Parts: sequence; C-alpha cells; structure tokens
Amino acid sequence: MMLYPPMSELVNKVGSRYLLVNLVARRARELSQKAEEQGEPLERKPISMAVDEVYTGKLKLKEEQ
Repeated sequence: MMLYPPMSELVNKVGSRYLLVNLVARRARELSQKAEEQGEPLERKPISMAVDEVYTGKLKLKEEQ
C-alpha cells in the first residue's frame, strides 16, 4: 500500500517524525474544533486536511528565537 504524500517527504519538510506527528495532531484538533463550533460538517477527515497542509507548505513549524 502506497501512502500519499510519502512519509519521507513530510518528515523532510518538518525535521522529524515526532515533530510531524505533533504538528499534524495539533492542527487536526484545531480544524475539528472550529468545524464543531461553527456547526459545519467536515468533508474530509481533519488528519488528512492537516497532512495536506504540511505537504503543500501551508502549515509549518514556528521558529523559536
């Protein structure tokens, strides 16, 4: 079974699997909560939406200073 987008490309965009999992989980919770508050059903799973945001570059880690 092929995963899309490839896990290796996602990890390269974030830096590590640990950071990727945390980033995607946090964003998925935000998407789910926002949809629930607005009373709108989601067309796709929040995890899939968050992974796509990482892959397209819309979602990135903040640089700590």
